[in-house]
Amino acid sequence: MSERIEKLLQFLQASPDDCFLNHALALEYIKAGKDNDAKLLFEHNLGTDPGYVATYYHLGKLLERTGAQQEAIGVYENGMVQAKAAGDMHSYNELQGAYEDLAY
Repeated sequence: MSERIEKLLQFLQASPDDCFLNHALALEYIKAGKDNDAKLLFEHNLGTDPGYVATYYHLGKLLERTGAQQEAIGVYENGMVQAKAAGDMHSYNELQGAYEDLAY
């Protein structure tokens, strides 16, 4: 296990619902080829804080990569709603681009 993963796991022991830490760990899991572990963390983030916009793009890309296109489309759609509500147009545009690339 990488040193980064070990360190993030230690931090998460104290703050298991910290979306930033869960997101960072999920990205490390993706690098390590552990897509299922990453997916579980992204889903945990959405359950903990649906307004944590960064999760939608990365979860959508993971779903695309694993062949779950329809599920990815739904994630991008939900992410666009959350990004728009947060006034985060940069994230909205990224999500919209990913959505359009997949849906059309």
